[in-house]
Amino acid sequence: MLATASGVAREPRALVGNTPVLWVGEPFAPAGRGFWAKLEGRNPGGMKDRPALHMVRRARERGVLAPGARIVESSSGTLGLGLALAGLAYGHPVTVVTDPGLEPMVAQLLAAYGAVVESVTRAHPVGGWQQARRERVAELLAAEPDAWCPDQYSNPDNADGYESLARELIEQLGGVDVLVCAVGTGGHSSGVARALRRTEPGLRLIGVDTVASTIFGQQAGPRLMRGLGSSIHPANVDYGAFTEIHWVAPAEAVWSCRTLAATHLASGGWSVGAVALVAGWVARTHAPGTRIAAVFPDGPHRYFDTIYNDSYCAAHGLLDAVPPVEPDVIAHPRERQVERWTRCTTVIDPRIPGGSAGATPVVSA
Repeated sequence: MLATASGVAREPRALVGNTPVLWVGEPFAPAGRGFWAKLEGRNPGGMKDRPALHMVRRARERGVLAPGARIVESSSGTLGLGLALAGLAYGHPVTVVTDPGLEPMVAQLLAAYGAVVESVTRAHPVGGWQQARRERVAELLAAEPDAWCPDQYSNPDNADGYESLARELIEQLGGVDVLVCAVGTGGHSSGVARALRRTEPGLRLIGVDTVASTIFGQQAGPRLMRGLGSSIHPANVDYGAFTEIHWVAPAEAVWSCRTLAATHLASGGWSVGAVALVAGWVARTHAPGTRIAAVFPDGPHRYFDTIYNDSYCAAHGLLDAVPPVEPDVIAHPRERQVERWTRCTTVIDPRIPGGSAGATPVVSA
């Protein structure tokens, strides 16, 4: 009976998936309205456990990752935790290349899980910390020829690894009309949306980015928020899949995270706060009965010394935000540099010269 009982796992990777959804209503939406939060923080390391296991398994099947070979990857934390799990599951040592912004708790946890943690010390002058990490990964791969890098930014297996998340949403909600996702590498937004659109072709995908991110055509700059946003253009971002984009500022995400914790006892990091803010707005502005799903990539624990630390937030001016209600609106991502929550229904691929080809103007509800 133990072998077939629900909730019984014989190995750590069996703990990944089947995460719950939670109804989030007031104060993010009026009485009777709200959205469903997919609580990916219930996975051992967070949402990226799913693609980490999938990318490693597929690399082994293709023969590009030899038995026992080292896995080397750039990460701001969550994928590193997933790769530590995948390394344990499949018998591979793991090196995670990160930067000084990684929370000490996560660095210590990665080391406890057996991963080697390397931190770059200087940001790249153009590509920031992400590019500096990627260059260090390249150096480590050159020094160890058998080592393999998942390359989460461009590996299509990253997006494919979220197929299970989409299936779970369909089983739990019966379908999804609007999906709200944070965008970093582009993996889960493209993977989940693509899988959902097989049964929901009219699905609206709303992307949530951070201010000072270059993904959707804004200028890159120093960013306090981690887990979403980028200083490079990840190949996994499916620009044509998005209906609209929202940029959120750190103080707004902190307000949202803390409000979630106080009202729903379910919160998380920067991505969770930003996504909840936008999903609440979607619930307020769309017709009653619209099935809105928001992916919460992680839980709150690793942010105890940042988002949930009054001293840290005060030092960075994050506690003075007036509760955000409505986003600013711009007609084009390059109209101006945004500094607070802002919405745009023109989605461009900034990798295309001029940013005009590939633009997708959308008239939203």
